[in-house]
Amino acid sequence: MKIRFLRKSFLLFGVFLCFGMAVAQEVSGTVSDASGPLPGASVVVKGTTNGAQTDFDGLFTLSNVESNAILLISYIGYQPLEVSLDGRTNIDIVLTEDAQALDEVVVTGYGSQTRKEITSAVTVVSNEDFNQGTVNDASQLLQGKVAGLSIYNKGGNPNKDAVIRLRGISSVGANSSPLIVIDGVVGASLNNVDPNDIESINVLKDGSAAAIYGTRGSSGVILVTTKKGTPGGVSVDYSGSLALSTIANHVDVMTADEFVASGGVDLGSRNDWLDLVTIDGSTKVNNVSISGGDGNTRYRFSGNFRDAQGILRESGFKQFNTRGSISTLTFNDKLKIDFNISFTNRKSEFSYEEALRYALLYNPTAPVFGKDSPFQFDSPTFGGYFETLGLFDSFNPLSIVNQNTNTGDKNEFTYSANFNYDILDNWEVNALISQQTNKLTNQDYYRTTSHFRGNATSPNRKGRARLYTENRDFKLFELYSTYNQSIGLIDFSLTGGYSWQQQNQYNYFLEMGDFPNNDIEYINALEWSQDLANAGFINASSDASPDDRIIAFFGRINATYDNAIFLNASLRREGSTKFGENNRWANFPAVGLGADLNHYLELNNVDLLKVRVGYGVTGALPASNGLSRALYTPADGKLSSNQSTDANPDLKWEEKAETNFGVEFKMDRLSSTIDIYSRDVSDFILERDVDVTIYPTGRRVENAGKLRSSGFEIALNYDILRNEKLKYNAGIIVSRNKTILKEYLTPQEMRGSLGAPGQNDTDMIRIKEGEEIGQIWGPVFSGEVVDGSQQFVDINNDGQLLTNQNNALDPDGDFKVLGKGTPDFELGWTNQLQFGNWDVNAFFRGAFGHSLINTYRAFYEPRVGSQGSYNFVNTELANPEITNAKFSSLYVEKADFFKLDNLSLGYTFNLKENNYIKGIRVTASGQNLFTITNYTGSDPEPALQDAGTIDNGGFPGTSYDPLIPGIDRRNNYFSSRTYTLGLNINF
Repeated sequence: MKIRFLRKSFLLFGVFLCFGMAVAQEVSGTVSDASGPLPGASVVVKGTTNGAQTDFDGLFTLSNVESNAILLISYIGYQPLEVSLDGRTNIDIVLTEDAQALDEVVVTGYGSQTRKEITSAVTVVSNEDFNQGTVNDASQLLQGKVAGLSIYNKGGNPNKDAVIRLRGISSVGANSSPLIVIDGVVGASLNNVDPNDIESINVLKDGSAAAIYGTRGSSGVILVTTKKGTPGGVSVDYSGSLALSTIANHVDVMTADEFVASGGVDLGSRNDWLDLVTIDGSTKVNNVSISGGDGNTRYRFSGNFRDAQGILRESGFKQFNTRGSISTLTFNDKLKIDFNISFTNRKSEFSYEEALRYALLYNPTAPVFGKDSPFQFDSPTFGGYFETLGLFDSFNPLSIVNQNTNTGDKNEFTYSANFNYDILDNWEVNALISQQTNKLTNQDYYRTTSHFRGNATSPNRKGRARLYTENRDFKLFELYSTYNQSIGLIDFSLTGGYSWQQQNQYNYFLEMGDFPNNDIEYINALEWSQDLANAGFINASSDASPDDRIIAFFGRINATYDNAIFLNASLRREGSTKFGENNRWANFPAVGLGADLNHYLELNNVDLLKVRVGYGVTGALPASNGLSRALYTPADGKLSSNQSTDANPDLKWEEKAETNFGVEFKMDRLSSTIDIYSRDVSDFILERDVDVTIYPTGRRVENAGKLRSSGFEIALNYDILRNEKLKYNAGIIVSRNKTILKEYLTPQEMRGSLGAPGQNDTDMIRIKEGEEIGQIWGPVFSGEVVDGSQQFVDINNDGQLLTNQNNALDPDGDFKVLGKGTPDFELGWTNQLQFGNWDVNAFFRGAFGHSLINTYRAFYEPRVGSQGSYNFVNTELANPEITNAKFSSLYVEKADFFKLDNLSLGYTFNLKENNYIKGIRVTASGQNLFTITNYTGSDPEPALQDAGTIDNGGFPGTSYDPLIPGIDRRNNYFSSRTYTLGLNINF
């Protein structure tokens, strides 16, 4: 009906134009509300694409407007208005707030609902609420913005993805990160969307919201909507920024003179190794987009260029990302076609995080180059660099960075085509086709003269080259239909559909060494490797997945009674090739009920008082394929194989059942939401020991274990000031989560080795049934030191001190909980201030109740005899009397923090008379500006998972254990402080 009306308007306009009954003119005016001007309001001449947006003073100007035209004025949260010009050339318009803003449409999954009708825990974050400044990872836009959503990139390595957890640990044996859906494409990658292209992000937090996605929604769902074109001619936007990053904090160590005064070995030089391996990193971002459209077609194309340097030398990346979207109506406006395409190329320099570690512990009196050695030293063997030979875990940090290369090249390509057809006015069918391909190649090369991993001292096998390549291909086809109907006071919507997903992966790894010289980088000339003549030294592996397929059928009903009582129910039946032949299919139901009590109570000045409760069941897929089958490993010189696990045809889904109760309140300036939830996760997918009389290998992948998470989330938002001159809005979110391990493979065990030197047998994290996950477990330092050794507390007062690691789980042992690795509370506090053309955003973030094991202190704070060749950690907690290293409560620190995460200042210029440039905006921002904490390590943010220890040039682990939070490892990147200048121009 609307399209037909527009066509009639165009026809009438043409008649008036032909007969000269109207005169084109320029029209200007203001749009405001009761408090003052409304910047960004839309003013469009009805029946045309001629339109404009108001500036920061609420001013607008339109050219070529007929004297009897009608203006359409709209602004989110306000009632739309139609105003007839009646020959006027200047007009002032006042909009009134719309309580029906609660009817804002929110994307939920396979459709949308009005905000008021949603009965589950869903949070919407629009682009004006995103974190500001230099954001290279799209997940950082949400950091601290959504209650219950934890996003931590500990240390801030630009090449590492953040750890994302929604309401704590959701799985032990499967993926714990939320499902990403971009423009309806399930399983998309956040790395393939530039932060500048994102319009809004919706987070589906509870089971009743995520159950429609079945297995892939078990850890929550993040729905990303990218920017689209808008009607009204061609618009060109440019945004650029330049940022500078410096080290924000690091572990304190001694200067060279302090080191010598404390008994350290003096090699004659004086060096600040950390200064030698770090830089002030710069990041340059350039983004250009072209958008526009007419009545039937909209388009937007963008290109993004990022050049990001880390604070560690040779770390960072260069990235190009392009994205295009076209939307059009055809077949009498019944068929809407949306086509999206994106491509990302990222060339990374990973450098070596270990260089930061050795920059702290390497002897500060050691020379950089061998020529400056205080004794005879064979410099050419080590590429001219000095090395402290004969010492365990000691490498020249500058040699690590300068002599070796660690790079990656990644390409990600995605396309999707969505077809939406209106069969009737109230019945539509939707089809989506999408494909994603990912290709990456990582190369690290160690020269023949590199002491670090290069075997420079080896008489016959020097140098090392490692090559890893991975290809992934994901295909998606989904078909669903929605039918809407009203019967009396009941409005309902029925959705039913089908989903087909298939993923294939191929990868290979190759490691070779023994190169002839240092003339070239032999990573690109492997045929020179003398390992080819000694094949036993070659390390090679490859892996190809079978067709990893998911097929699902789903249905949902949304019903509203009397515009006040809301029901949502869904059921998804899903099958996967990853499970045993007896359990490949499962059902995932969900139901939600809500009521707007204010509809009946009619409280003064209250727009909404809604209570809701939801329950949903989701599942989780294992990370690997073929776990239900018998697995084999090579044996007997690779000429035969050994069976390593037995088959399990009954292997099934990990299951999560979640209940959520929420209250939403909204009135004039205040809005608030409270959610209380509880969820049970069962049937983890784990490899375990089994009875060898039944299963000959003694190992099998089975379903075992249970955990329970519970918590609450509070979100408050208030317009503190709202007048013509000044607007100030503040929002705060608080969340708490507690996870108890109900059942596991063993009643209790210790994990999380401290590592070498000397403490490989020291595990620090206790895993125990019935207890909270993440308990740091160890002896308690009494504060007394005798003969260089810590004295511990007799916790059970039995007169017998049992603090040997062998007694860690002894019921008579003297160990206790020293802290826990997960926070009790997380906090986000947003402040938005606007005055005239100026705006200020200040965002504070904090986490409280978690502890960290400071492994730097545990190794390098005690004045051990052999420690004289390594630098000493020099925190305020250091006790020079301790000369024997042993893990205890002394090295477990409370890591509560409160930080100014982001502060930005912006100014928007008025360009009313400029016909070429529509708007200019400049910004200045700072990130991680200050942190209030008592933690003496480099970064107090929680370590939510652990990849294990590495030492003496070993390689870091690639698998992460979510049951071992709280260990601040020695190979972590150091946090940085960033300052950014930005420019936005709209043409």
